[in-house]
Amino acid sequence: MKKVCQIKLGTINEVKEFVNIVTQCPYEVDLISGRYTIDAKSLMGIFSLDLTRPIDLAADTEDVEDLLQKIDFCVVK
Repeated sequence: MKKVCQIKLGTINEVKEFVNIVTQCPYEVDLISGRYTIDAKSLMGIFSLDLTRPIDLAADTEDVEDLLQKIDFCVVK
């Protein structure tokens, strides 16, 4: 697992869209907020995090460019 970027999910619709995109990934994707690590494919897990702050995204793949393009709406720049 390697840290890829930080994301910010500000609305319920952004969370739903993010989960729909990440669910299609054939590799594991995690979200890390403080000491908590959750499966990014878990809608309930994401809602258990503090969404007022940026969240670290970690992916178990070497090629994340395709994923980053799809989730560009929530990537912290």
